[in-house]
Amino acid sequence: MKKESFKEFVMDQLCTLEEAEARPMFGGFGIYHGDIFFGIIFKGRLYFKTDSRTKSVYLKKGMKPFRPNSKQTLKSYYEVPVEIIEDQDELVSWAKKAVHAKR
Repeated sequence: MKKESFKEFVMDQLCTLEEAEARPMFGGFGIYHGDIFFGIIFKGRLYFKTDSRTKSVYLKKGMKPFRPNSKQTLKSYYEVPVEIIEDQDELVSWAKKAVHAKR
């Protein structure tokens, strides 16, 4: 899936999350809820902000942290599983938790 079409799919899935928008960022997109940065779309993958309460769910599903290059890893952003991305209600639920993790 091309970069733009994946972004459009994700944003369509998040359409019920008011104020959600994707903004260009370093070859990918940052996902914001108002002024809160909570997600990253990069190279056809979606990552959400995690905290001590939510990180374990991502780890149990075998998800990895965001790694934009071989020298950098952001351990507070983890990849969202495909089955969650494809389920609109679940994706919005995970997105809301990511927004709260940022607060």
